[in-house]
Amino acid sequence: MFASRVSAASARTLTRLCAALVLLAAVGLGSELRVRVRLSDGLVTEEVLEADSEKDAISLEFKQGDGTLITFVADFKQDVKIFRALILGELERGQNQYQALCFISRLSRNEIIPSESMARLRQKNPQAIRLAEERRGLEQLTMSAAVNLSRAWQLSSHIHNMCSEAREAIYTREADVKHWLDKGVDGSIFEALPQTVEAPSFQACHSTKDMWQPCLCTYSLRLEWYPCLLKYCRSRDSVGKGSNYKCGIKSCSKGYHFTYYVPQKQLCLWDEET
Repeated sequence: MFASRVSAASARTLTRLCAALVLLAAVGLGSELRVRVRLSDGLVTEEVLEADSEKDAISLEFKQGDGTLITFVADFKQDVKIFRALILGELERGQNQYQALCFISRLSRNEIIPSESMARLRQKNPQAIRLAEERRGLEQLTMSAAVNLSRAWQLSSHIHNMCSEAREAIYTREADVKHWLDKGVDGSIFEALPQTVEAPSFQACHSTKDMWQPCLCTYSLRLEWYPCLLKYCRSRDSVGKGSNYKCGIKSCSKGYHFTYYVPQKQLCLWDEET
């Protein structure tokens, strides 16, 4: 988004010795890291993680087994996180070549490591397939408001580039809307969707038969591997004085389940009964 190989024997040794410490904090400001990750369906994909220290932002992008491109951006300046899914369309069912979705919410400071730390990460073994050390719980998000793309720069400068293809499918939560309004964001950015889970007036899309009927759509994704915490080691100098220093990262996996209104089931074909 923003814009050394070892022998087989050495690779096996490093894999055994460095199971916990996947990445090292190194001197220098490389902004891109490519990591091989095993998805929940068993397939291996390549994640591209990028850091922009000047903009204080991090991006993570990977392709799922079904061809869907997932992009995540953490904007630390604005405390905003953005998820985008580019889903291949079902042409035989009248859909476009792909469908774009964007979900926007507040970013908590303990969700992912800072951008300056991400920019300094290096891998010991680039060929290793990574599994997260911690599997965090599934987060359920009810997206009850639509976001106006032309005014969304007030939330984050990254939204326009990230979500321009979604345009009519940019969603956020009521709690986040209230938070941003309290901070002085213009209310014209948001439009309340015609439903809430607390008082649902529409069926779930998976139980709706009419393709042109409005319904409640669900979409799930998982960030299978990302640096969620910094690790610190302790050292002592020549006189025995101790100090802590950054010596690596802890990796996490986290799932997200979004529920939101769509004006027709045709826009939610993946959410069907099996």
